[in-house]
Amino acid sequence: MQDKLNELKERREESHRGGGEERIEKQHDKGKLTARERISYLLDEGSFVEVDAFAEHQCRNFGMEDRTVPGDAVVTGHGTVNGRPIVVFAHDFTVFGGSVSSVVAEKINKIVDTAIEAGVPVVGLNDSGGARIQEGVDSLDGFANLFRRNTKASGVVPQISCIMGPCAGGAVYSPALTDFTFMVQDTSHMMITGPDVIETVTGEQVTMDELGGANAHTSKSGVAHKAFRDDEAALDSIRELLSYLPANNMEDPPRVEPWDDPNRRDDELIDIIPEEPKKPYDMTEVIQHIVDVGSFYETHENYAKNLVVGFARLDGRSIGVVANQPRVNAGTLDIAASEKGARFVRFCDAFNIPILTFVDVPGFMPGTDQEHGGIIKHGAKLIYAYGEATVPLLTVVTRKAYGGAYIVMASKGLGADVNYAWPTAELAVMGPRGAVNVLHRREIAKADNPEAKRQELIDEFREEFAHPYRASEKGHIDDVIDPRETRPRLIKDLQLRETKRAENPPKTHGNVPL
Repeated sequence: MQDKLNELKERREESHRGGGEERIEKQHDKGKLTARERISYLLDEGSFVEVDAFAEHQCRNFGMEDRTVPGDAVVTGHGTVNGRPIVVFAHDFTVFGGSVSSVVAEKINKIVDTAIEAGVPVVGLNDSGGARIQEGVDSLDGFANLFRRNTKASGVVPQISCIMGPCAGGAVYSPALTDFTFMVQDTSHMMITGPDVIETVTGEQVTMDELGGANAHTSKSGVAHKAFRDDEAALDSIRELLSYLPANNMEDPPRVEPWDDPNRRDDELIDIIPEEPKKPYDMTEVIQHIVDVGSFYETHENYAKNLVVGFARLDGRSIGVVANQPRVNAGTLDIAASEKGARFVRFCDAFNIPILTFVDVPGFMPGTDQEHGGIIKHGAKLIYAYGEATVPLLTVVTRKAYGGAYIVMASKGLGADVNYAWPTAELAVMGPRGAVNVLHRREIAKADNPEAKRQELIDEFREEFAHPYRASEKGHIDDVIDPRETRPRLIKDLQLRETKRAENPPKTHGNVPL
């Protein structure tokens, strides 16, 4: 038996060496951790259980039969984060550049199947050159099977991808199918084709970072949600994100021991909305004054900045937060913001996470670029997301809520459970100036001083209509509240609706306006 145990130890040590010390050093020289170091850093100490440590590729082409490494180019298994189980896989770039063979794909597919069956989150640490060329279509078929599993797992267990090196070609689509994608500055890239191919086909010259770096995907394409300075920071953030999420779609989100007073009334909220209707303010400050202190975890913060999304806690309970951002384009909704919001709302609804919406929106962004880009279709995605949501929906109108954008932002008619307005709120079909220009066009034109007359009518309109009381009279707003009451009121409403049971009609699936 001892001989057999010694053999087992040798084989396991061989698999842990990956591509060898030289390649491990090269990985470290680039500022990157190895696959096993990443898993060890992410998981609770000593909790990792490896699966398929001795699997080897079966390719017999191009001399590959003599080039095998136990475990091939991916490390898979399960462990715990803060005591809660997850499954994890990490591409090993020291072995064939982390390329995906049929065996690598099978290992990942097995562990994703395990996550679905066990009802636990999946974390993928991607550092791969893509499909292994020597295996041809077998490698591509492995990707196809992974994509199918990502789709099967969607809405069943949370899926988080972290891009920690190259990710090209078909390899980018598995992360794109997951719920959250993180990147590492300088060392990670995502792209369908590289700069050389682009220059050959289109003549365009572009660097790797410009094309598919972390800044490009977190601020321009929206493909990635967050970017970090190094591997450790990215893995720390994954641990934090997981703390807000349930293990699967059948569980409630985790509640932590509250540390903030549920009855806290924050006097700074009194003056946080400027007296001037068009003066901007930072909605994230409003959020931070209301949720549990220090609990706001923003995602997608550098993309579509006119809408804020993220997670927070109210009296220890996990919630999703969606909010217009008056500091950027006055908080108007455009194509990018609509898609960003819709995806986040649908994620929260899939995983039983209540949604708190803060509203300060003058409307949808006008212009031919938006209209020709499909703002109608893309705006409808946000409508659809809120309209199908069955989780508790709490809404607070802080200032402007005009026209179709008022409807979209979790209005009462769209299904919100509780809608509050601050005294500074203005709810109307359009803003005072626009309304006056439409309703009193002829009267203004005939006036001796058209601008003075227009201003007079604007002031009258604002006095008559630009307030929350008409809406509250008709039940569109449940109450007009002192801003300092917002936190305790929301906590009580959330407590009441913890047992909310709402169902949509039976159907295979809806036809969201993609």
